[in-house]
Amino acid sequence: MEEKKLDINSIIGFVLIFLILIWMLYQNQPTPEEIEAAEKEKQEQVEEPQDEKQEADVIQTEPIDYTATAATDSLQLEQMKSQLGAFAYSATLPSAADDFTVLENDLLALKISNKGGFISEVHLKEFVDHDSVPIFLVRDNNADFNINFGTTDNRIMNTRDLFFEPELTTSGDNQVLTMRLKSSDDRFLEYRYEMKPDDYLLGFDIRSQGLNQVINSSREINLDWVQKGYRHAKSISYENRYTRLTYGHEGDKVSKLAQMSDDDEVEEDLEWISFRQHFFSSILVPDQTFATAELASKDLVEDEDIDTLYTKSFAARVPLQLNGGELNSGMSLYYGPTDHRVLKNYEKNLADSIPFGWGIFGWINKSIFIPLFAFLSSILPYGIAIIVMTIVVRIVLSPVLYKSYLSQAKMRILKPEITEINEKFKDNPMKRQQETMSLYSRAGASPMSGCLPALLQLPVFYALFMFFPTAFDLRQRSFLWAEDLSSYDTIAELPFRIPFYGDHVSLFPILAAVAIFFYMKMTTGQQMTAQPTQEGMPDMGKMMKYMIYFSPILMLIFFNNYASGLSLYYFISNLITIGIMLVIKGYILDEDKIHATIQEKKKRPKKQNRFQRKMKEMMEQAEQQKQLQQNKKK
Repeated sequence: MEEKKLDINSIIGFVLIFLILIWMLYQNQPTPEEIEAAEKEKQEQVEEPQDEKQEADVIQTEPIDYTATAATDSLQLEQMKSQLGAFAYSATLPSAADDFTVLENDLLALKISNKGGFISEVHLKEFVDHDSVPIFLVRDNNADFNINFGTTDNRIMNTRDLFFEPELTTSGDNQVLTMRLKSSDDRFLEYRYEMKPDDYLLGFDIRSQGLNQVINSSREINLDWVQKGYRHAKSISYENRYTRLTYGHEGDKVSKLAQMSDDDEVEEDLEWISFRQHFFSSILVPDQTFATAELASKDLVEDEDIDTLYTKSFAARVPLQLNGGELNSGMSLYYGPTDHRVLKNYEKNLADSIPFGWGIFGWINKSIFIPLFAFLSSILPYGIAIIVMTIVVRIVLSPVLYKSYLSQAKMRILKPEITEINEKFKDNPMKRQQETMSLYSRAGASPMSGCLPALLQLPVFYALFMFFPTAFDLRQRSFLWAEDLSSYDTIAELPFRIPFYGDHVSLFPILAAVAIFFYMKMTTGQQMTAQPTQEGMPDMGKMMKYMIYFSPILMLIFFNNYASGLSLYYFISNLITIGIMLVIKGYILDEDKIHATIQEKKKRPKKQNRFQRKMKEMMEQAEQQKQLQQNKKK
């Protein structure tokens, strides 16, 4: 099921479990006598002298607790040195504990852990998920950041296992957190975070000092960034469809890993790497282009019928370069909404991580539909803004629709003459084709003239198809019965799940399917009466009849889990198109006048262009060649 619901039995169960835990804690509470005995035993252990053999035995057998607080005992210090080698100094610092430092502004609240030195929690303050739960991009160990390197004493170190020393300062209005992994007082690996007020972008620098004597420069130093995307939306399948690992190349080229299958790629010259969770993104942006990166993605949704915590897991491995034996890499980290208005304010074209479509489709969205919808939604409710934008689009495209309808009218008027030509030259396909083309040319009509207007509308339709699922403004905006225009609307919950359809009934897709049925009924009927039947060609009439029913069914099934804003657009768009077609047919086009115009054009001598003359010559030559072959056979 898509939503989590608690019944009375679940509530009672949780209460019972809570009471049992309280009872167990109370029963296991030590008595005053046990506390006093433990304190006495501990004091005796501190005062008891240890010989060298006993100490050596302890080092070999006792496990090391890396999460312990500061190591003040000489025995523990020797144990840590034995394991950590040159970085044993970090385990003796007062910060060697599982503690964290908070960086916070009006938009973000971050927790940076001492262990590993990286961000252990990211809270986006302004947003909640479909269940009104606060949005966390990082939490409960769903993300990992690690630098893997070798040391001069042949050890393999992972920064995730080591303790950093934090120092929080300010630089003007900015908060600056320095996390240092120390080999000694003057030898360290440093993470530097800088948070600005009211900004989703966090400055992040990696540098080292004096580590050229500790780090083995002959071994590759890798930065590993791993994160699992939390589920935030009502529909698992819909959110997962737009959850992708995306990356920008030098030169504004944007690529992404495969959507559903596990994928692994090695890429070069990367400007940024984005772990996109549909409406929220985690983006790593280097100051200098990553020369190479190994990227991986894995789909974690095995069964959409079962509630899932995660959608996909992402991983990036980036080799870091030493400069003079030291690390010095400037970067930035973006944790925030996948919102064009926000991302366009940053350099390196981070807004291109939003899938608005490639080529002309993306250009239409970014240059026309995004500004238009931003303006309309600033003065109108979001649902009304969709309707108004749909009206504007259909009015702008109405001349194209008029051209298409005019072409169909001409073809319908010429159909009797085309039928006559087909009958007259039924045994001579070449002559039949020649006479048909001559008629089209003299009448100023063409079967292709009806296709061109439809092709001109395709970029607009596809651009809008990409716009609505990625429009952040629609997220959690209600209209009529739809609670969220960026997700599906629900008028009924089903007690079972229908494959490809879902476990709910959405009304907007039903309305859109009904509207597209009547639209196709009108347009297909016009085309069937306009297009002449060609001998030897497939029966287009039957195919069109099937499409009248197939397209609405496809709309009904496919869009049941899609954004209700997109279904609303298709519903209104088809209604307006039907209205425009009725107006054109009833008040604008006069078939008698069109017929008279065609007859007048047929009487005029038609001047052929070079291409038409060439085609005519080729057809005449082909006809002559055919006649010669027939004469030889006789």
